Amino acid sequence: MFGLVLRRLAALVPLCLAISFLAFCLTSLSPSDPAEVALRVNDITPTPEVIEATRHELGLDRPFFERYLVWLKGALQGDLGKSFVTHLPVAEEMAKALLPSLALAFSAVLVVLCVGIPCAILCFVTEGRLPDAVARALVFLASATPTFWAGLLFIWLFSVHLNLLPTGGLEGPASFILPVLTLALPSLATYTRLLRASMLATGQQDFVLYLKAQGRHPLAILCRIVRNSLNSTLAALGMTLPKLLAGTFVVECVFAWPGLGRLCVTAIFNRDFPLIQAYVVFMGLFFVLFNLVMDIVGTYVDPRKRKGGQP
Repeated sequence: MFGLVLRRLAALVPLCLAISFLAFCLTSLSPSDPAEVALRVNDITPTPEVIEATRHELGLDRPFFERYLVWLKGALQGDLGKSFVTHLPVAEEMAKALLPSLALAFSAVLVVLCVGIPCAILCFVTEGRLPDAVARALVFLASATPTFWAGLLFIWLFSVHLNLLPTGGLEGPASFILPVLTLALPSLATYTRLLRASMLATGQQDFVLYLKAQGRHPLAILCRIVRNSLNSTLAALGMTLPKLLAGTFVVECVFAWPGLGRLCVTAIFNRDFPLIQAYVVFMGLFFVLFNLVMDIVGTYVDPRKRKGGQP
């Protein structure tokens, strides 16, 4: 197992370098001059002399690959540059916004698990009957509703009309409810559908018929089906957190949530290139590393993978 982890980590090194290089290219190939942008956001008249001095200060007058290597060396040391707008270190700004985004994403994952698994079991047990049809209709509605529209609808209903919950911001436990529900809704619908389909497929396997022939209790059989189905959907569940974290920018903008997504959207509007670049790299590495973790967990859970696919 340890050798497997080392091989997977070694294979990730070129991928991480490729992510950092592409992020650097995206900002470097922008039609806007970063030096001029940095001057304009600070209300400084961008005369040719001032632009040239700023380009020299930011190192933009160096060759492209030299700039990339200097940036990569600083990134490996935790120095991602400074924001054009606030003049604060980018790493400091992202660290401050990371915790609210992670809290939002983790809470949404808990909602997906606590609601999606019972809902999928209900659909499986009542397949073809009214509860199954109603649950599937609600799941379809949730998956078809745009996230921003669901958020605005929740604000109108629970904040404006009923005056039960705050409209936005991070002011206490109650402010989590609407953003978490809005963020979890699409993933909840997807995971419920996926788990229901996996349970229906598992229920047709030979071992289920064998357990029934042995006279096992229906609840024990159901538990076996659920366990096997959860193993088969582990990869999809594992990627739920990175997807939710990457998708927080819509929810954070709707609910004025002080997280990474809102920070990135603000940086895009301000053309704050160091912050945009750092966000792209962070999200890419987060996806890659989390996928590695879930791959290792899946290998540990399923012994067949450790034996090279042998049953």
